[in-house]
Amino acid sequence: MSVAFAGNSTPGSSREAGPLRVMIVDDSVVIRGLISRWIGAEHDMEVAASLRTGLEAVNQIERINPDVAVLDIEMPELDGISALPQLLAKKRDLVIIMASTLTRRNAEISFKALSLGAADYIPKPESTREASAADIFHHDLIQKIRHLGARLRRKPAVASPPLAPASPAPAARGPVVARPAAPAPAVHAPSSSSVLSTRPFSTQAPKVLLIGSSTGGPQALMALVAELGAVIDRVPVLITQHMPPTFTTILAEHLARTSRKPAAEAVDGEPVKPGRIYLAPGGKHMRVVRSGADVAIALDDGPAVNFCKPAVDPLFTSAIDIWHGAILSVILTGMGSDGMRGGKDIVAAGGSVIAQDEASSVVWGMPGAAANAGICAAILPLNQIGARVNRLFAGDRS
Repeated sequence: MSVAFAGNSTPGSSREAGPLRVMIVDDSVVIRGLISRWIGAEHDMEVAASLRTGLEAVNQIERINPDVAVLDIEMPELDGISALPQLLAKKRDLVIIMASTLTRRNAEISFKALSLGAADYIPKPESTREASAADIFHHDLIQKIRHLGARLRRKPAVASPPLAPASPAPAARGPVVARPAAPAPAVHAPSSSSVLSTRPFSTQAPKVLLIGSSTGGPQALMALVAELGAVIDRVPVLITQHMPPTFTTILAEHLARTSRKPAAEAVDGEPVKPGRIYLAPGGKHMRVVRSGADVAIALDDGPAVNFCKPAVDPLFTSAIDIWHGAILSVILTGMGSDGMRGGKDIVAAGGSVIAQDEASSVVWGMPGAAANAGICAAILPLNQIGARVNRLFAGDRS
């Protein structure tokens, strides 16, 4: 058994001050060592424990009392997906980040983990000897720990709405997932969005719906698309979610089952038509271009934008050349500021931006950047966005 402890704190509650306490649970000594070194180099976090199995984590959780757990999926004795609910039963405000390699099976398990209460997931590189892959893993993991841990410290723990099991559409094939549960009531402090200024909605009728999201996005997207049936029938819906390959394949299947509309990863050159949801595939930027009299998808394998690939800004800015000001864009929960610059361009062209509010966001980075830039026509809780979008496409401009 391999167990390492650092520090001590009162069981059953997260510490209000001091570094974030991170528990690393992975059967790979290389991964445990790597993550431990990264965390040790940060001023605002510390390694609370380094464990080899999920069973060790479950048995020691009350003693260790971490704020955040990085939980591997495949481990001996007790795997991550089995350990997850047991950990949350013993410490319900624990922030759990699932870690897995990029396989279809692990992507499916990661989505299941979200339904069981995991805060987020992160793909592990196939080999830590590949410098670029290790650098991305390092950057993303530290940012997720910091931002998700800060949310825990900032307000009482309110789990983001889980992905709940869904009944598939009659013709659906494949695994059944993702009918969203009702959003949990907000019990924390009022959102700062209540004092932010907004601008009027565009007077132009929107001809397309664009959505950008990141951390917490899968849950938010499920909740939103479930309410957009009439809109999807009327206009194309294009979504960029920060997510790696394979994961976007699974997400598209979830979106199809939840919305009961055609949804798939976008294909380079395919026409953009009403009645479909187009999802940017992991590892590629998605843009729209003119193709004769039609609009088509253009996938771009260029460098990351805002540290992301796919990124939201390329989609938002490319849409202006097609639909000019007849654009409604929605920026959902996520780290960073991706979507804010593209949103500015959309507003300058005459379109509109809606941002998810702070209280209902897992991380109020992307929507917060848009809200603070003063480009939003509305800053709304997740459970109000769908109704507002439906009204806007039905002709209401207020």
